[in-house]
This record gives sequence, structure tokens and C-alpha cells, in this order.
Amino acid sequence: MPGPKPGPLNGPATPPLPPTPSAGGATPAPAERGAARAEEAATPAEEAVTLAEGAATHTVRPSRAPAGRRRVAVVGVALSDCGRVDGPTPYALHAQAARRALADSGLDRSVIDGFASAGLGILAPVEVAEYLGLRPTWVDSTSVGGSTWEVMAAHAADAIAAGHANAVLLVYGSTARADIKARRRTSNLSFGARGPLQFEVPYGHTLVSKYAMAARRHMHEYGTTLEQLAEVAVQARANAATNPDAMFRDPITVDDVLSSGMIADPFTKLNCCIRSDGGCAVLLAAEDYVPDTAKEPVWILGSGTSVSHTTMSEWEDFTVSPAAVSGRQAFARAGLTPADVDLAEIYDAFTYMTLVTLEDLGFCAKGEGGAFVEKGRLLRDGELPVNTDGGGLSACHPGMRGLFLLVEAVRQLRGEAAEGQVRKRDGTLPTVALTSGTGGWFCSSGTVILGRD
Repeated sequence: MPGPKPGPLNGPATPPLPPTPSAGGATPAPAERGAARAEEAATPAEEAVTLAEGAATHTVRPSRAPAGRRRVAVVGVALSDCGRVDGPTPYALHAQAARRALADSGLDRSVIDGFASAGLGILAPVEVAEYLGLRPTWVDSTSVGGSTWEVMAAHAADAIAAGHANAVLLVYGSTARADIKARRRTSNLSFGARGPLQFEVPYGHTLVSKYAMAARRHMHEYGTTLEQLAEVAVQARANAATNPDAMFRDPITVDDVLSSGMIADPFTKLNCCIRSDGGCAVLLAAEDYVPDTAKEPVWILGSGTSVSHTTMSEWEDFTVSPAAVSGRQAFARAGLTPADVDLAEIYDAFTYMTLVTLEDLGFCAKGEGGAFVEKGRLLRDGELPVNTDGGGLSACHPGMRGLFLLVEAVRQLRGEAAEGQVRKRDGTLPTVALTSGTGGWFCSSGTVILGRD
């Protein structure tokens, strides 16, 4: 029977990669990769199971999982074209990012048996997988806002570790800016008026106003100042200055932020994320694929997920985000503490998000976030580099930005950030990075901790 139709991901469909038995031990070092390949070639391939008699043949590769759980690595990451992208469709940005991530990994697309996507199409991720010419046997369409991708990465890592999938591709793309410019859509001031939201809509809550209310509460409870919120935007822009892919790179000052025009008190324009186009992709794979990858792996060390509320009246404390739960889970599962983290990529649709998430992840005590973000602490060469690409405040923000956090963290751990590269005090590359996404209006959180050997 013929295989899946060729798609834009990587040309013609290719046969599945023959599975090999798991070593059951440590991941081979780079010097051992040639021997690993030779051993694999000498190992008889297990017979794959072919399902269905229809137009497409779905090949299920036997799991390589040993008796215990497998280690999981990020083996490929990439951005699509980002910033002002007026020509391509969102589907095209998905394909561009996926192709680039696959090339970055050095693996063949036939290894991909898992797929995760959200935000595009009626039957996401089925439509996007079809567009890419993929027929995955493990899928995830979790949609919880900006934290979707950290949550999906956690799901994918668990699936791979358990042997339910071998390699999972996460991909996202959006033309939010271009669509508004071309009048194909309008800005979404709210997320609808059905269900629990119907009780808030009459009072005029917008998305930004919900975040603004939370920021004002933090200012009331802990004395956080407008200047401290502005510091987050100033340092994000400074980090963006060394990122050639960033949409805005010119320096700004605290006064620039404060005078940039009120959007929703206390947020001025520069306290809010930019609107851009763009996409990205991340490929996760089981440890036994690592010997065949083009670059050193970045390991998933631990993850956590949490949800809080949709109705503001059901949020017990406006100064505590669900990252307080997801972060605690991730650190416990990784066996690490905030002191072990060399850099953090944090969802920053608004400056307050960075500040309160740093508190909730344990980098400072509750109420001390304002003081923590001062004195350049978040800069690339600061005490805790945060949003090293410029974040959603300066680099790009096409919608659900959480996947971009993972891409930047991996690039930093690999030492691929060029002028924007973070280094430890001794000049060596970072070894541990944290990514934390937030969805809705502090409705959900996903935290993933990454590391290299």
C-alpha cells in the first residue's frame, strides 16, 4: 500500500526508521555515536505493524522503551520567519518552522510518530498534521492559552518516556499582525460571552484589564511601583538589542515606558507585549535517537502544570499565579531548586507577568518581585538572565508564545545565541534553563526545566 502523501514538511514520504533495542543505560557520548550506528545496523529490525486497508498506510513502530522510563531530549528547534510577515499563511509558517526544526535535529521526518499543535484549524492538530504530510499515532491538541506549549511538552515527554511515542513534533504559527493590518480579523478584546464569562462581560472586562487589575492588587498589597514594572520592559528591550530576530531593538528608558500612553491602568503601551507574526517548532525524542542527531541534546529534567480560574471572582488571590504550583512540581521532579537555574524564559504578555511569575517560581519571596527586577538583574549578563531574546515585550508575540520560550532556552543551552549568549561567571555555557508559560489571564501555567550534560 502507498504511504502518506508527500507534504511540505520534508518532501516525499519516507519509510519508517527501523527500531533498535534500548541500551537501558546512559545516553552514548558523541564519540560513541559511530559505534552506536554500526551496532544498530547489525541489529535485526523488529517487524513493524501495518494498520488499515484504506488510502493511507499507518505504520506503527514498536516502542524502544526499556523496562524503566526513557530519558527525553529536545533534539531540534527553529523559528519560522518572524516579525512583519505579510505573505505566508499560518499553515506555511507551521511548515517552515517544522522543516527548519527537523533540519536542526538531523533526523528524518519518518521518526516523527507524535504531533502536537493548537490554535489553527477546526480539528487541530489533524489539519496541520495533514498539511505537513504526517500521520501521527500520538497527538495532543491541549489549548490552555500561552502555557499550551509547556503543557504539551510535559505531555509529550511523559508519552515518550513511557514508550507511547518515540519523537513528538510541537509546532505553532500565526499571522496575527498581518491579519489585523489586512482587516481579515479584529483584535480580541475578550474571549467571548458564553459560559462563566457571561457574568463578567457586562462589566466591560477586557483581557488587558484583567491583568491590570492583578497588577494593581500587587501594588496595593506590596508597594510595587510603576517604575519597577517599567524596569521589566527596559531590560527586555536591552536583551532584544543583541537578537537579530527581535522586532524591536532600540533601547528604551523607564521614562519612555511611563509616558508611552495608558492602555489599562497601570499598564502603558510599553508595559504590554507587541503584536507580531511568526511561528516556531520543537522536536522531542527518546534518548535512543540521540546518537543520530546533529547536535548535543538538551534534556527535559522536570515539568509541572496547573490551572487556576477563568472567572475573576473565583481567583482567590490576584497576587499568586498558577506558576506557584507548576514551578514547585517542576523543581521537585527535576531534583533542583531556583538556585540551580542559569536563565529563565518567562511568558511576558505584560510586565507584571514577569514580576509575579518570578516570585511564584521561588526566585524571590512573595512581594519582593519589584525589588528583584531592579538593578539590571534580568539582563543577559545579570544575576538571573530572563527572556534573553527580548521576550514578548520586544522580540515577538504572535499569539500563544509559550513555544518560543522553549526554542530560546534550548539555543542558550547549546551556545547558539551569538551576541545574545548567556554565560556563567566563569565564562562557561549555562547548564540549566527554566521556561514557564502562562495562559488566559493567569488561568493556566506550565513550567519545564531543561538541562544539558
